[in-house]
Amino acid sequence: MYLGQLDVAIRAGASVTILLLGWLLLAQRRQAGLPAVLFAPLALCLTGFVVTNSPLASLTPTGAIGRLAHTVSGFTVIFLWWFCLSCFDRQFRLKGGVLGVGLLWATIAALDRGLLGDAFADKDLSRLLVPLGFAIVGHLVWRLLGERPGDLIPQRQDARIRVAALLGGMLFIDLTADTLFGFAWRPLAFAMIQNAMLLSFGLWLTSQLLSVRSGVLTFSAGTNAPSATAIPLRPHLRPDDERHHRLLSLVEKDRVFLDPELSFATFVARMGTSERAVRTLINQELGYDHFRTFLNHYRVAEARRLLRERDPAEKLIAIALDSGFASLASFNRAFRTIEGRSPSDFRAAVRRDESGA
Repeated sequence: MYLGQLDVAIRAGASVTILLLGWLLLAQRRQAGLPAVLFAPLALCLTGFVVTNSPLASLTPTGAIGRLAHTVSGFTVIFLWWFCLSCFDRQFRLKGGVLGVGLLWATIAALDRGLLGDAFADKDLSRLLVPLGFAIVGHLVWRLLGERPGDLIPQRQDARIRVAALLGGMLFIDLTADTLFGFAWRPLAFAMIQNAMLLSFGLWLTSQLLSVRSGVLTFSAGTNAPSATAIPLRPHLRPDDERHHRLLSLVEKDRVFLDPELSFATFVARMGTSERAVRTLINQELGYDHFRTFLNHYRVAEARRLLRERDPAEKLIAIALDSGFASLASFNRAFRTIEGRSPSDFRAAVRRDESGA
């Protein structure tokens, strides 16, 4: 087959797969949540990148369609970053540093592509995106692999490695090529490999969406998840079961959750049983998909007690640290996710109830 035809076939397959996946996810946005919402613009950005990612000018779109594809492709990295984070973390929200860095990237890309006027379109601002891109890739790989040990779903543990290697590796290589050879360097073989990797990613993601038993990503139907407002501790534990009895002893007697550095490996060692048995107990029997989520439910329960009993003037950072959280930010995030309101609002409501009694 003529190499140009193979190039077109790969790009067409990747574009169709990604756009259909975006449509399927968007149709299930109520069940799929944030990942589905983020994948919609990502699908457009990836399609724009794929259809223009070829040195064969005769086989790439031109005119208004070509300019539009080139423009939207500039935002691919941030939506890919946000989407991947949301797929592996139910508590992920677009705020803080992740949002700030993404908006900075979007601003630079918009200026570079002339969306905000022609004054900056020829200033080669895209070079500013290279160090920012390396930081984004590093953060993505760090989050995916750093949180892997506490992930209680074995298939999702493997998926973290695949996504980090496939997407993280592809972005790293692309940024390195831009740094060494310039943005105009796009040999056909290099572009075809990039497009093939995106096609593979789209096909793999489609298989996860269609497999209701996989439970790999947060939008998969097979994933167990506890209520965000309930704290299902003792009602699901059976003290007559040796494993359940040991877990109750660790969290209620030893209060191991108060250690902010507690790792899953340390917890398994203290349980005195196999890692697989502990994963099964916490995930399949108690309904938690990540060890951090399991600990945070106990920590928030402790924080609620302290907020009721301690002096209202006491700083929240003291409550956070005494509840087992490593920082005030993680405390606020977990408390709001589980309780549905901030620690300050919770404490104020407690005081109102007490004054009205």
